[in-house]
Amino acid sequence: MERQISTAVLASLVLVFGVVDDLAAQRRAPATQRYQQVAEIDRQIAEVWKEYDLRPSEPATDGEWCRRVHLDLIGRIPTVEELEAFLSSKSRSKREDLVNSLLYDEKYTEEYARNWTTIWTNLLIGRAGGNDNNSMISREGMQKYLRDAFARDIPYDRFVRELVAASGSTQPGSESFNGAVNFLVDKVNEDNASQATAAVSKIFLGLQVQCTQCHNHPFNDWRQQKYWEMNAFFRQVRAEREGDRQAGAGSRLFDRDFAGEGAGGDIAEAVLFYEERNGYSRTAFPVFVDGTPIPRDGRVAQVNRREALADLIVGSNYLEKAAVNRLWAHFLGYGFTKPVDDLGPHNVPSHPELLDYLASEFRKSSFGMKQLMTWIVLSRPYALSSKITSDNAEDDPSLGVSPKFSHFYLRQMQAEQLYESLVVATRASEERGSYEEQERQKNMWLQQFVSAFGTDDGAESTSFDGTIPQILMMFNGDLIRQATSDRPGSFLDRIASGPLPGPKKIDYLYLAALSRTPTKDERAIAQAFLEMHAQNPKAALSDVWWLVLNSSEFIFNH
Repeated sequence: MERQISTAVLASLVLVFGVVDDLAAQRRAPATQRYQQVAEIDRQIAEVWKEYDLRPSEPATDGEWCRRVHLDLIGRIPTVEELEAFLSSKSRSKREDLVNSLLYDEKYTEEYARNWTTIWTNLLIGRAGGNDNNSMISREGMQKYLRDAFARDIPYDRFVRELVAASGSTQPGSESFNGAVNFLVDKVNEDNASQATAAVSKIFLGLQVQCTQCHNHPFNDWRQQKYWEMNAFFRQVRAEREGDRQAGAGSRLFDRDFAGEGAGGDIAEAVLFYEERNGYSRTAFPVFVDGTPIPRDGRVAQVNRREALADLIVGSNYLEKAAVNRLWAHFLGYGFTKPVDDLGPHNVPSHPELLDYLASEFRKSSFGMKQLMTWIVLSRPYALSSKITSDNAEDDPSLGVSPKFSHFYLRQMQAEQLYESLVVATRASEERGSYEEQERQKNMWLQQFVSAFGTDDGAESTSFDGTIPQILMMFNGDLIRQATSDRPGSFLDRIASGPLPGPKKIDYLYLAALSRTPTKDERAIAQAFLEMHAQNPKAALSDVWWLVLNSSEFIFNH
């Protein structure tokens, strides 16, 4: 029996194949056509170039861009196999495809979460947080919360709310464990929560309210009152130890009634007092930075002040501006303000319209962090070469001028990026232990470079200067010895005994470390090593490898 195809079926098929064709056409289109946000970034940045008579640098090579985006999104350089797959792709959308893979492919989920856990751990509790026996922080607990949050890709507004309003225990395995409490647990007690007030305001609002703790702001009309009104939101929160830290016990963060500081005061009007520089005593109640008050009652059952603060932060347009500014600085080297966490009225952004636009789009996207990252890394300024030309040499923010983003700003890798990149370049990752053991080894190494200062906002400094000799001298344990060893089965041994001809082995080392093949001069030097060690090619490769790892190019994001 012949089958009749109805008109309706034919119409459906035409529609389906038409949609497929449309989708295929969209995939072939440039990212600026698929993402209006990318196009708007490019347009506004180009307008600034025109205004300042700047000519942007040439685009970065595919290898440079591939290395850059791996470092920024997952915290390490690409493997040779990843690099070669990208370079050999003929797809017009291969850059977008790589970004989508790094952000959404399950095989990168752990590395993506690890990288952003590192970034936010350093931001929230510092590199030293939880490493001191006197600290109430569980570094493991903080990292577990962050790792889960980034692996699940929770929206940024929920992320902020969970950190600001968290209650529970710091230590994984405890009955009331909530790793988010590690952000505030060391910041709320003895100093009347001054560190909590400063940290929450700077990190999530981009506002330096701590400048007004003891006096009115020197550069704008913010008064001392504003600081103490923000501080009042933290007067219910307390932290206490749950047992012997040496025995593995943690700490607990919780809210309790705040009766106010007045003698025999009314808890329904739970007041706090502060002193002006002239000696006069003033009162303060919880009022958000935009002037929005909450009820003055100090009873948690009536109003939980931290939860109210979290709601106000999430509803404030400072939230998205601070997030956009921070992420832009991460990817482009400089934010729209300097410092990146100061969006106060005295500090005019370098690109105010672009900051407002991206902040608005970020909120419209329901605070999708990966979406914001995609817009930035697919933009033209992110894709420019780091080579400065005579036409944009004046665009140098290190000299104090505002950034114009006419070239990619060369910057040194963070210590954690260099650690992970060295591990990847030498394939030492194949011999690493569990995730927890990897983090323990890395954390032990990092502590050699970190020192903390007793400032109001818990500032810390690092002596890390990023040179490979420093790393090799101070790298404890077996990891670096395994990574650079020429013993049987090691990275260098496998390269030396592998099927690649001599020149290709040299190429492989350069690709592994620098994401490019050697130049003519570099190839000549490598060839000299090969001839010098004609009877021992492993020694020649070892010399070349040390030369490449000791180069300044290896330790820079460029």
